[in-house]
Amino acid sequence: MAIDPTSKHPVLERVRALAFAYPDVTEKISHGRPTFRTTSVFVYFGGGVKGGDQFDLSILVKCESSEEQRACELEPRYFHPAYLGPAGWVGFDLSDPDSDVWAEAAELIDCSYRITAPKRSVARLDAGEGPDLGVQQWN
Repeated sequence: MAIDPTSKHPVLERVRALAFAYPDVTEKISHGRPTFRTTSVFVYFGGGVKGGDQFDLSILVKCESSEEQRACELEPRYFHPAYLGPAGWVGFDLSDPDSDVWAEAAELIDCSYRITAPKRSVARLDAGEGPDLGVQQWN
């Protein structure tokens, strides 16, 4: 069952903190799930595999290339999300409390933001607005 998009679930709150660290971000509920966007979505919270497992504690992010997407999907935490997978999106499971999960999630969100955000927002990010992934602690 999907996480209530208006809840303060700790995993959703961490995703919110990561997403809202970027310039020009808004949150919108779409198909019953939180999405984070500038002019277009760069993170979906929760997803599943078509006709298969649901990953309610996960994020869906845009990959830079189909090669990157295929490489990610070979790793156990990743999955090919229903509907969005063919458009270059990948799912990343956040349900394992392993400490590395948040550093990896932050990198994925950063890459997805840079792919989908307008050039002016990315320029603001590169000018110092937004997270400093080298020093941020998410544990």
